[in-house]
Amino acid sequence: MARAERQSPGAVWLAMAGALAEALEAENRALLALDLSAVAATLAAKQQAMAAATGVAGNIKALAPHEQPAARALGARLVAAADENRRLLERAMAVQRRVIALVVKAAQASGPSATSRAPRYGVGGTMLAGNAGPMALSARA
Repeated sequence: MARAERQSPGAVWLAMAGALAEALEAENRALLALDLSAVAATLAAKQQAMAAATGVAGNIKALAPHEQPAARALGARLVAAADENRRLLERAMAVQRRVIALVVKAAQASGPSATSRAPRYGVGGTMLAGNAGPMALSARA
């Protein structure tokens, strides 16, 4: 049985950073499509890739001369993916804020809420007459 070849620390860093870039790019594609369920599905892979890349961050100092051009290219790819990720996350949050504002506006326009029209019950379980209004309860020892 052949013994597994041990990767250089620089190669390990390149692999982990590449996995992180791929995870960010996958999330960016989902964010671009505003597919929030797909965004949520990318979270575990992104967190795992981030933890792995963080764990080998010191390996960047051990890059062999022949690994440095790939590391520079990968660094630029990570920066671009992270910048795009930030922009797309801000866009998705703005869209969600607009949707929530529309829902709130529609709810306010529909009149009193269903909970304010719901029957209210007293301590003994009997239905209270009319709209009892808000109540407060204070207990002191």
